[in-house]
Amino acid sequence: MNMNLGVRNFFFIILIFFHSSSVISKTLEGDLAKIQILDKITAKVNTFDIKVDTYFKFQTIEIQIYACHKKPPEEIPENFVLLKIYDSSDEEKVELIYQGWMISSSPSTTPLEHPIYDVWLQDCLI
Repeated sequence: MNMNLGVRNFFFIILIFFHSSSVISKTLEGDLAKIQILDKITAKVNTFDIKVDTYFKFQTIEIQIYACHKKPPEEIPENFVLLKIYDSSDEEKVELIYQGWMISSSPSTTPLEHPIYDVWLQDCLI
């Protein structure tokens, strides 16, 4: 009798595991990325809403947003943005200084390393 109960519990746990893995929700695609830029020289922080698939110019940097994703409201808040950042401080050439994903909850894991600017993701707006 105890053996049957153990086998039944085992199958119940397996069923819950497979059911819960199929319930995991996907991220939501955003139309706008809320980006903050710190100018280290003036110590001013500016916040901008940048549309996905557009270029945005701020002083000597240009930001191009490719994708913006957000976790659903019922999950732990998290935002992801795929972007490229160019620096045009040298008027003769534009240099790619950042390319990849930024994560709102941990900006230090994928930071922009620039002597004048810090850029980080605040939110993806749907």
